[in-house]
Amino acid sequence: MLKIVKTSIAIAAASFIVAGSAHADINEALQNICTIVKADDKGELRKKMKMVQSDYRMQLQDYYSGISCGGQSLIRTAMLNNAVETGTMMVKKMPKGDLSNPESDGKTIVAWAAENGLDSSPIVAALNERI
Repeated sequence: MLKIVKTSIAIAAASFIVAGSAHADINEALQNICTIVKADDKGELRKKMKMVQSDYRMQLQDYYSGISCGGQSLIRTAMLNNAVETGTMMVKKMPKGDLSNPESDGKTIVAWAAENGLDSSPIVAALNERI
């Protein structure tokens, strides 16, 4: 009976260590995604998203809200840097419901774009088609 308890504790401790290292690994895998979006490198972004999906079984919507590029989300960063290719690709990859939800500042992407004079962006046009 005591061996079972010790074994259970050892397995639980090992799973916490593995879970902690997996979280650190996903952060390393996504660390240059802001640079990729700003550079409007659609091929590199697609490759990064496929790698994260195959290695960590995570889709864009799973990690989108956890990434901040200078205080802005990925789609907002694409709009600010006129990165049309990467911005429209992310709009197409995100679920429709997530695109119309308010972001961390309480504003939707469309409302934020209108406030910042970016409502004529092709990314906003793609966003409006999806919503």
